[in-house]
Amino acid sequence: MRILSVEDEPKTASYVRSGLSEHGFIVDVAKDGVDGCHLALSFDYDLILLDVMIPGADGWTVLAEIRRKKLTPVLFLTARSNVADRVKGLELGADDYLIKPFAFSELLARVRSVLRRGVRQSDESMKIADLEVDPRRHWTCRGDKTIELTAREFALLNYLVSHAGEVLSRTLIAEHVWNLNFDSDSNVVDVAIRRLRAKIDDPFEKKLLRTIRGVGYVIEEPAE
Repeated sequence: MRILSVEDEPKTASYVRSGLSEHGFIVDVAKDGVDGCHLALSFDYDLILLDVMIPGADGWTVLAEIRRKKLTPVLFLTARSNVADRVKGLELGADDYLIKPFAFSELLARVRSVLRRGVRQSDESMKIADLEVDPRRHWTCRGDKTIELTAREFALLNYLVSHAGEVLSRTLIAEHVWNLNFDSDSNVVDVAIRRLRAKIDDPFEKKLLRTIRGVGYVIEEPAE
């Protein structure tokens, strides 16, 4: 498997590259955000390790640019440790967030965990009724109307559409879209579903996203 590490600190870059290489990974290194973004968009990586505080373009900018065009898994590897930064990274579409300094064993475990989930669902364009989702272009439409979604909303829709007709529990959705252990007292999934429904369903006559009370959510073409 091939990993891109976007890291400007030479010792950290060498440490990560050496350690992952010993475990069978091929690791490319970019020393700034501009090169990192170029490599991420030019090649198909299985995972991108991304620092926030890098020259050229910061990690937030690089991730946003990647998410416009690709769903390659991204793991933030950064000294930015406050909660607001972690939330920002995940909301922008990162798959995980590990704070420096870190133990290599934890990094390896996180890398393997993200890779087990794989590239987010499908890279092929998918359709349900008049709803179309194109992961490669990060594009969604219903009929002739393009729908603008945030990175998190798109990841949620992509997961639902990839499992069209299958009722997905809140726990599954939280694990796959947020990389969270679901807290039954949390309404993060319900809030996200409401926001997504307001964009892909509410303005249209035919409703595709249904709530299965007490179980979860399903997206499917309704029976005539």
